[in-house]
Amino acid sequence: MTKFALTRRKFLKGGAGLAAAGGLGIAVDAAFMEPNHPRLERIEVRLPRLPAGLDGFMVAQLSDFHYDPRFTVRPIQTAVSATNQLQPDLVVLTGDFVTVPFLERRGAAMRAADAADPCARLLSGLTGRHGAVAVLGNHDVFADADHVTTSLQSSGIQVLRNQCLPIERQGARFWLAGVDDVLGGGANVSETLRGIPSGEAVVLLCHEPDFADKVARYPVDLQLSGHSHGGQVRFPLIGPLYLPELARKYPIGLRRIGSMMLYTNRGIGTIRLPVRWNCPPEVTFFTLRSAAAR
Repeated sequence: MTKFALTRRKFLKGGAGLAAAGGLGIAVDAAFMEPNHPRLERIEVRLPRLPAGLDGFMVAQLSDFHYDPRFTVRPIQTAVSATNQLQPDLVVLTGDFVTVPFLERRGAAMRAADAADPCARLLSGLTGRHGAVAVLGNHDVFADADHVTTSLQSSGIQVLRNQCLPIERQGARFWLAGVDDVLGGGANVSETLRGIPSGEAVVLLCHEPDFADKVARYPVDLQLSGHSHGGQVRFPLIGPLYLPELARKYPIGLRRIGSMMLYTNRGIGTIRLPVRWNCPPEVTFFTLRSAAAR
C-alpha cells in the first residue's frame, strides 16, 4: 500500500469524523440549545399617523408558544423574564398558545385545549404598563377557541376577536385591533376596525402574516403576526425547511406592504419536532416613532 493511499484513507476518515462531529453538534444545538434561548430583536417603526405624544411608545411581541410541559416551559419563562426586564408599555401575544396534533381526532383537540391553562399561568407574569393583549391562532381555534380565550382572560390577558381598543397616554392615543383567526374562518377586518375615527393610527394583531395583503387595503399602519416560526429550521442558501399556509409570502421579519408595515415574529415554541436551527425563538421589542415628533 502506498503512502498516498494511507494519507488519502486518513483524510477520508478524518473528514467523516469531522462531518459526524459537526452533525452531532448541530443536532445538539437544534434540540437543546437554540430552542431554549429566545433572542431579543429591537425594531424601530415609524408610523406617520402616530401622535407625537406617543413617540417612543414601546411594544413587546411574543408569539406561538405551543405549550408543552416537556419542551416549552423554560423558553416561555425565559421570554417572560426578558420581556419584563424591558419594561414595555404594552405586551401583545399573536396566537397559538396550544398545539393540536396533526391528523387530530376531536378528543385530541379537546385535550390540546387543556394546555391553555398552564400556558396562561406562565404568561400571567407579563407586566406591560398597559397590560397584555392577545389574539388567537389557528391551533387555538381548532382546539377550542372559547376555552383558550377564557384561560387567557382568567390570567389577566385581554383577547381581541374582531375587536379594537384605544391605547392612551397623556391625552394621545392609537388603536390596537385584533382579528379572529384567518384559517379558522373568523377574521373580519371591517368589523374589527368599525368605530375607529378616521386618521387615527392603528396597530393590528393577526396570527397569519400573509393576510397582510388584505389588511393593507384598510387604514392600518402596522400588522404584527406570527404563525410561521420563521421556518423553525433554516438552511443557509436554501431557507426554511417548511412554512405553513398563509406564512409563505411573509415568513419572517419586517416588510412594507403599500403604506402598511408588517412584522412576522419567529415565535417561542416549536411544532412537529421540538427543534430549531438557525432560527432562534424571539421576543420582539418595538419602539414606535411618530412622524410628527421629528
